[in-house]
Amino acid sequence: MSANLYALGAIGLWATLASLGVSLSHVPPFLLTGLALVIGSIPAWPLVKQWKIPASTLAVGIYGLFGFHFLLFIALRHAPPVEANLVNYLWPLLIVVMAPLFLADMRVKAAHIAAAMAGFAGAAIAILGGGSTGGGWAWGYLPAIGSAFIWASYSLLTRRVKPFPTAAIGLFGLVSGVLSLACHVMLEPRVALGGHDWLLIAVMGLGPLGAAFFLWDRALKLGDPRQIGILSYITPLASTVLLMLVSGRPLTLSIAAAAALIIGAAIVGTRTR
Repeated sequence: MSANLYALGAIGLWATLASLGVSLSHVPPFLLTGLALVIGSIPAWPLVKQWKIPASTLAVGIYGLFGFHFLLFIALRHAPPVEANLVNYLWPLLIVVMAPLFLADMRVKAAHIAAAMAGFAGAAIAILGGGSTGGGWAWGYLPAIGSAFIWASYSLLTRRVKPFPTAAIGLFGLVSGVLSLACHVMLEPRVALGGHDWLLIAVMGLGPLGAAFFLWDRALKLGDPRQIGILSYITPLASTVLLMLVSGRPLTLSIAAAAALIIGAAIVGTRTR
């Protein structure tokens, strides 16, 4: 039960991520990711003595935290945000389907394969619901899918590496943030941030790009990733509703159908052990 509570805490914070990303769409993605990750690492600074981990473990952390969020922000800029958000939230299903590939005590069964097909069908409906399947912004769905794969594989890889204290998540965020800021200096134009921008970035850093990571790590350490995967499908529902409120878009049949397929797929995928 405690693992599920930790997971629900992370899920509640992540529901705000897409809306914050859209509200800060004028901020270059490397800069946004870097500032938020560094801010999110601050609560763990007093526990720096617990940051002594192998380089391979740190590499896994950078892969997950930096890679996932950078690709997500890119997707939200180059595809309709509601559809991109739904495609990105294939990651809970991917955790369920990919778990046997990463964890020796789990097996792939027909129900998992069927769930994966239904989930990707839901993603296809979300993409078609955007009004186009080619040209201009359509490529933005690729980073959305890529970010989903990165987060699913990162979540499972943390169970494969040598056990590390949850406080080390702060090191993951700090290094990933500094790396992102370096990319900003080299690759992106300079921008002036206002007080409102800094407030939203601080909220993003302390919430979905900070505390959520620590809660998620505790959940994965204590619980079954397949059960955590099913709980994670609360996130796209809450996130999509919030994103629609921010963007002023009404709920469409295609988005509702995509959500139903993806969430239904997650349920089926976790029922078989």
